[in-house]
Formats: sequence, C-alpha cells, structure tokens
Amino acid sequence: MSRIEGHTQGELKMWRSLKLGCIAVSLGLIGLTACGTGEPDSTVLESEMETPTETTATPPATTPEKPLTQGVQEIKVGPYHLEFVALPEPGGVQLDFYLQTEETHEAIPGATVTAQVETPTGEQRTLELAYDEPGEHYAAFLPAEVSGEYKVAILTDIQGEKVNGRFAFNRE
Repeated sequence: MSRIEGHTQGELKMWRSLKLGCIAVSLGLIGLTACGTGEPDSTVLESEMETPTETTATPPATTPEKPLTQGVQEIKVGPYHLEFVALPEPGGVQLDFYLQTEETHEAIPGATVTAQVETPTGEQRTLELAYDEPGEHYAAFLPAEVSGEYKVAILTDIQGEKVNGRFAFNRE
C-alpha cells in the first residue's frame, strides 16, 4: 500500500468525499437561509396566501397565491395602495383598479394604467384602463368567455414612476 504523508490513498479519497459532502450541505443551508420567511407587508382580502411580485422603482408588492373568483385583491407597493376587482359580466369581465396613496387611500388620477392579461388558453391581451372620475378608479372591459384562471399584470406610470402589481382571478 502506498502512503502519502502518512495516509493511504483510500483514506485521502474518503477525506475528499467528506469535504465535498460538507460543502454541499453548507451550500444547501445557505440557500435555504437566503429564502427566509418574512412577514408580508400587505393584505389580500379573501386570501391568506401571498407571494412576492415584481415592481419597478418601489419595494416588492404581493399577489394572492390562490386566485379569487370575485372580490377585492389589495396590495401595498411602497407609498401606494393598489386594489383590483374582477367582476364577471355577460360576454366578459369588468376590470376595476383603484390606485391610491397608502397612508390616506386618496385616489391618484392622471396615471397611465395598462393591464397585461394572460388568458387560460395562454393568449396575451393588453388593455388600457381609463380613469373613471366619479368612481375614482381605472376601468376596462375584458371580452372573455373562456373559463379558468386569468393572470393580470397591472403596469402603472405615475409621472414617470413605475408601480406594478400582479393579480389573478377565475372566470367560471
């Protein structure tokens, strides 16, 4: 048996395997720690499950993990409060979006609001939401007859500041 610095080749292989195993376990623990479990900073009515969503120039918002058939979905994005309501109607779905200040819930008119909708069939649609002054919200009608989950990204431009939120709903 050949020895290298007092160890056999078998012992050296065993130590290398042990070192690699320790490194793999350490990396796995670091990955799990990085994921963490923080407290969400917003609420979603009728749904307790939330996941992060993508935003631009503001802290992350959230989106419900379990889409709603009807009801208000609310998220906080930095200093903004976003509310989304999808109401089924004959021939489609009425999309109502409330853009408000987080602190006082005052409506924010004059923003550019676009909805990017993915239908249950995978079709992508883009809708411009018009501001309804009496209702103090943005609205559009989505022609839709297909049942299933619709995913909606609301893209908002408030005087150059991008504020985005992700929502989902089911049409039955």
